[in-house]
Amino acid sequence: MDLKTTTGIAVISACVLAGSAMAQDVFIYPNEGQSEEQQAKDKAECHTWAVGQTGFDPAARPTATAPPPAQEAPKGGVFRGAARGALAGVAIGAIAGDAGKGAAIGAAGGGLVGGMRRNDQRRSEEYAREQWARDQAAQYEQKRAAYDRAKRACLAGRNYTVQ
Repeated sequence: MDLKTTTGIAVISACVLAGSAMAQDVFIYPNEGQSEEQQAKDKAECHTWAVGQTGFDPAARPTATAPPPAQEAPKGGVFRGAARGALAGVAIGAIAGDAGKGAAIGAAGGGLVGGMRRNDQRRSEEYAREQWARDQAAQYEQKRAAYDRAKRACLAGRNYTVQ
C-alpha cells in the first residue's frame, strides 16, 4: 500500500471512528412506553430505511468516492538541472573566454535550480494527496449527517424522542 492510499484510509477511518462516537451519543426515549424488543425492532427498521433514503450505511466499510491523485514520475532534478546549466555555462563561458569555468558555474546553478524544482513537485504532490484526503473526509461526514437525519426522522415518526 502506498502513501496516498494509506493517508486516505487513515483519514476516512478517523471519520468513521468520530461518526461512530457521535452515533453512540444519541439518546432515544420511547414516548409510548415501547418495550425493549419493540425499540430494537424500530431502530433496525429505521436504520434500513435511512440507508435506503441516503445510500449511506455507517456499518459498511468506507470507500473513496474518487481515486487519489496520481503520483507523477520525477521530472528533472539536480542532475538534469546541472547538465542544462553546464551547457548554458559552456556557451556563456566561451563568449567570456573560459568555457570550463562557465560550465562549472552553470552546472552548479543548474543543479540548484533542478533540486528546487524537484522539491516543489514533491510538495505539490503531497498537498494534492492531503487535499484529496480532506475532500474524502468531508464527503463522508456529509453522507453520515444525512443518514443520521434520516434515522432520527424515522424514529421521531415512530413516536420516539431523539436527542
